[in-house]
Amino acid sequence: MSGSAISVENVGKAYRLGVIGGGTLHGDLSRWWARTRGKPDPLHRLGSPAGTGEHGLLVWALRNVCLDVEPGQVVGIIGRNGAGKSTLLKILSRVTAPTEGAVRMKGRVGSLLEVGTGFHPELTGRENIFLNGAMLGMRKAEIRRRLDEIVEFAEVGEYLDTPVKRYSSGMYVRLAFAVAAHLEPEILLVDEVLAVGDVMFQRKCIGKMSDVARGGRTVLFVSHNMGSVSRLCTSAVLLQKGEIVMRGRVEDVVGRYLTVDASSGATDLSVVRERTGDGRARFVRATTRNGAGDECETFTIGDDIVVDLEMEFNEPVREGRMSLQVTSASGIPVYHLVAVDSDFPLLQLEDRVAVRVTLHDQRLYPGEYYVSLWLADSGYEALDRVGQAFKFTVTPGGRLVTRQLDGASAAVHEIADWERLP
Repeated sequence: MSGSAISVENVGKAYRLGVIGGGTLHGDLSRWWARTRGKPDPLHRLGSPAGTGEHGLLVWALRNVCLDVEPGQVVGIIGRNGAGKSTLLKILSRVTAPTEGAVRMKGRVGSLLEVGTGFHPELTGRENIFLNGAMLGMRKAEIRRRLDEIVEFAEVGEYLDTPVKRYSSGMYVRLAFAVAAHLEPEILLVDEVLAVGDVMFQRKCIGKMSDVARGGRTVLFVSHNMGSVSRLCTSAVLLQKGEIVMRGRVEDVVGRYLTVDASSGATDLSVVRERTGDGRARFVRATTRNGAGDECETFTIGDDIVVDLEMEFNEPVREGRMSLQVTSASGIPVYHLVAVDSDFPLLQLEDRVAVRVTLHDQRLYPGEYYVSLWLADSGYEALDRVGQAFKFTVTPGGRLVTRQLDGASAAVHEIADWERLP
């Protein structure tokens, strides 16, 4: 382990599927008696696979995981749902034991794995603060010293002496995070529970975690928000099917995750009913690709975005017009791309036509963006118009890293020449 704050050595965690116990003493005795006589399992459920009885099938949530985290590092754990991220944090928090391997940690561990972790519903907010502090090994005087700061951060002052079972989910998570972040554990484990809080509280949490990281404490942060991971973490780990497939710089690991996990960029527009136009032509398919030509719907800042559009024409159209409008998730127009005859031949179109539009070196801030399509004739009579026909996502990273700029209230990030005037 040497000087590591966290050392994970060949850790694996297996779960058993199927019926493990009979649920009652009578059920267990019935199963034992049937097995003794060589009879079928009386508790076997119809339709379940053979062999999923008392012994069941093993599913490995984690396998051969090795990880060393140095003191003061902030490590992001990313991966698809079911990759084993939460299982790893539960093992580190001692909520569950590993099936194989060993875990060693130096220092007090504070964890926030789900809303209200470690809270007793019958105790008040004040009592749960002291309870969690005691679980972290803190003395009562230390907890009293931080109490006002915790209550102010969680914004639950007037409900402090009310049992937490009466708290809303937002109040629960605010108090739980405040306790975990302010009681100064040497190691802080945070699963993606901050999405429960409102936007303002999420910003407070990000700021607090940044302070925790700068304070020299070790943080493991699980999240599907690549912007938060890129902004908070000094390195990242990519889990896939229970195994670590990559560890390194945040930008590299996030890029690998987005490449491996990218969804298909193809959208079938022929089934869209909410459209306008006279019907002489219609969009039938849209496909988004990266600069290398691979289908995807997730890009990083500075990537080229390639859009392939397929259209069907019921009759020839001369001197066609087409446009794409890109809007942010809040409906603010960002790009308006217009094509006319000089861009590609739209004269005497055939029954089916494909067109490629490339947005070079886009500078969109991280977020989701929607594309609306418009097709018209030379008189600007609409042939087909599809609002929010498809969407794509922009994440931090790529050639332009926006670690400090993530969350700014803008849509487009442009690089400008700056000079100081005399």
